[in-house]
Formats: sequence, structure tokens, C-alpha cells
Amino acid sequence: MMKTKVTIAMLVFLMIAISALQTDACTGLRLIAADDGVVIGRTLEFGVDPQSEILVIPAGKQITSSLPDAKKGITYTAKYGIVGANGFGFDIHADGVNEAGLYVGAFYFPGYASYNQPDPEKYNVSMAAEDYGTWLLANFASIEEVKANFDRVFLVENPLEAIGNISFPAHYVVHDKTGACVVIEPLNKRLVIYDNPLGVFTNSPTFDWHLTNLNNYINLSVVNVEPIELAGQKLKAFGEGSGLRGLPGDGTPPSRFVRAAVYSQSAVKQETAELTVPQVFHLMNNFDIPVGSVRDVVKTQDGTMVFNEITSWTTVADLKNLTYSFKTYAGQQICQIDIRKTLKSANGQMRHITMDGGFVMKDVSNNFKN
Repeated sequence: MMKTKVTIAMLVFLMIAISALQTDACTGLRLIAADDGVVIGRTLEFGVDPQSEILVIPAGKQITSSLPDAKKGITYTAKYGIVGANGFGFDIHADGVNEAGLYVGAFYFPGYASYNQPDPEKYNVSMAAEDYGTWLLANFASIEEVKANFDRVFLVENPLEAIGNISFPAHYVVHDKTGACVVIEPLNKRLVIYDNPLGVFTNSPTFDWHLTNLNNYINLSVVNVEPIELAGQKLKAFGEGSGLRGLPGDGTPPSRFVRAAVYSQSAVKQETAELTVPQVFHLMNNFDIPVGSVRDVVKTQDGTMVFNEITSWTTVADLKNLTYSFKTYAGQQICQIDIRKTLKSANGQMRHITMDGGFVMKDVSNNFKN
């Protein structure tokens, strides 16, 4: 795993920032089109810039996981080519799709992720949490294969300078092109896997807790509430959306999980996966965090520091047609990558694509009709 050099000033800033942030606010969901095409949406939020780029790893590339003190963990050769987003200059995937149509998203999991200490006798089957998503994408094509192999490796502590000298606290959502989905969580120093029938995902606490919490919201409906008569007085809703009164609207992981479940399960099925891609972008807009609306305020010896969590980027992966689309906070225009084309153009080399092209608006001042 390649790492960028981090300046002392940046390190101090990041250490304060990471210690201040209780969680980042990633949200993921799945839609399935009438043509059985599976489309996955995901946001990534953080209180500091993750400096993400698109990372392209072709099949046949040898990959070695990093361990503490520059030790090397498991080494393997990628069976499948991968396209996805990295973070903090690391050559790993926080989010990505392989050429077989498998998707993996690594989501922040603070307070619950638990890893083993590195054991020299197990270095050849050990890896850091940040490397696990890439390992899954490089080696497996289906949920069936993931279920059979997910615990073949040990996830170990690996403090990262770039995120304040802590190990990356992660859990993972995995989708394949059939619509199957699982969640993998590192709990009590072992990997636990769950089926994910809804295809939605957020952050802490554990996935099974989120599913149980949905029982609190069985009253919600996308159908408007019918008028009623009370003591001869006719009562009716003031406007549209009365069936969703009580839908939690805050930015916490439990609330976002509920909203993602409601929006994805009620979405109108589109004819094709291509038509579903823009629909998923619309759904993901519900989870956008603009600068200033979610803040951590930290008092230091030098004064008060404010960290604003924002939606750094949103990705939408079409597992049927193998496209990977994204937009960033600074650049709201949607960019799309043809995964097959990009892997071919990489010519067997690991490559990077800039995600943030700046904010661009199309000038239609003189585009008169007729």
C-alpha cells in the first residue's frame, strides 16, 4: 500500500480533527431495475478533506498489505481489475467495483471495530483494515465467494499517521450483480458477516442493531394519511408527505439508516440500470451535508477549532453495465467511468484519475429554442 508524506503541521491538524470527530456520515443504498441491473449509491463525509482520487488497479497487479513498522502483510495478485475511490493518498479503495460486478464500500465504524495485534507468525495472512476492501475486490466475483472466503485473513491494528495515529475503524458492505448483499464487521477481534436484505448501510452501531431499530418506524408510509372526522370536525393534512411524519431527519447513523431504507424501498422501479443511475443520485441528494450544518467544536490551548463535516463525494455504481459515476462537493457535475474501458487504457499499470475538476456550470444564455 503506497502512502503519501504527511507534514508535521498536517499531522497535528489531522490528529486533532480525527480525535474530535465522533464519526463520519457515510450512507449507502441499493436499487434494482426492471432489467435486474443493480445500482449502488454511496456518500462519503469527513471533517477533513480525504484527498480522494479514482484508483485503477488492473488484473494481474501484485498487491502487498501494510503492517506497522513498515512490515509487510499478505501479498497477492489481483484476479480482477478494480476502479474506485481512495483516501488520503493511499492506494486502497474506500469504495470500488471490480470487473466482475462486485462492489465493496468501507464505512467508518468508530467505537466498535476491533482488530488483532500483528503476529509475526501470521504476517502472510494478515492485513490492515484499510486494505480489506481492495483484497475482496481483487479476489472475488460474487457474494457466494465472499461468504466462503471473507475470514481467510486477519485484520490487525495498523495506526495510520495520516488519520491521527489510529487504526482505521471500518466495517464493509458488499454487493454483487445479482442483487445479493452482505455486511462484514470486525467485532471482538474476529470478522462477522450478515446478510443485508435491504441493501442499505451507514455507520455505528452494529448492523444488526440498525435492523432492529427499524421496528420503531413501522408506522411510516409514503402514502398520504387519509382525512378523518373527529366530533363532526373534518381533519386533514396540510400538504403532501403526511405518511412520513416522524421520519428522522438528523445526520446520525441510525437516522440516516432509516431514511435510506425508506427511500430505497419506496423508489419507483426504473426500466433499466442506466435509468436507475440518475435516480440513485437523486436519492443520495437526501444525504448531502453542506458546510456548516454538522460541526465539531474543539477547544485547544491555542483557541477553538471548528471542523465542518461535508459530503466530500457521492458515487453511483452500475453493476450491470460496469460504470462508476461520481460527483464531488466542489464539482457537482456528474462524471462517469466505463470500467472496462479504463482498465484497458491502464495498460496493466496502477493509475489515478482526479475526482475534483472544480465547479462548472453550462452557459445556456443563447440556447434559444428554434
